[in-house]
Amino acid sequence: MIILEGLTKSFGAHRVLDGVTLDVPDGQNTVIIGGSGVGKSVTLKCIMGLIEPDEGRVRVDGEVVQELSRDELTELRGRIGYVFQFAALFDSMTVAENIALGLARRGYDRAAIADRVEESLAVVELSGTEDKYPAELSGGMRKRVGIARAVALKPRYILYDEPTTGLDPITSAVMDQLMVRTRDLGVTGLVVTHDMRSAFCVGDRIAMLHEGRIRQVGTRAEIQATVDPVVRQFIEGRP
Repeated sequence: MIILEGLTKSFGAHRVLDGVTLDVPDGQNTVIIGGSGVGKSVTLKCIMGLIEPDEGRVRVDGEVVQELSRDELTELRGRIGYVFQFAALFDSMTVAENIALGLARRGYDRAAIADRVEESLAVVELSGTEDKYPAELSGGMRKRVGIARAVALKPRYILYDEPTTGLDPITSAVMDQLMVRTRDLGVTGLVVTHDMRSAFCVGDRIAMLHEGRIRQVGTRAEIQATVDPVVRQFIEGRP
């Protein structure tokens, strides 16, 4: 389980997070919604230990991320897949090489790597693309490769950073299906997005981040029925 306890983070005079507290239950997809620049991606980076909060703690499976040694943090990251907003594939590597990179760093042999690459591409329905380069793929396909790279490590958690940004409606729906599929495989998901269609499709629980804090958290039905004027305005897309 991932637990955020009173996270604060400022960049210069600008306080982005101002006491974020949130539980991410195992076996579910939790979605954090909110406008651009409210700190959704910063929250994910705090969980990964890429950014250290000014105050508060992140607990992953009972471990406080900020208190881990470098080796312990590396081990923790092996349990957490991260799907970047723009896939973050290496252009000079094939699809298979991009997926294999993390596996090789964790000491898997060549045969095991080949099996994992094949399995993970099958999950995202991209079998047969092993020898293609990112430039030969559509934006949606690159994002699916990003999910395959995360799935290949068989993580306990996957963090998704704006997974449907820049995609057409059909490709966005495919991404939603993949996020639901990985949850059904037993992976706990934490998704940050401002795409309400996607949030309601994949989220078992939805939390709104507003002015540096969690404004409301609840099930999909509870958020859809909210009477909070700020949450209501956001989910309806009203100015």
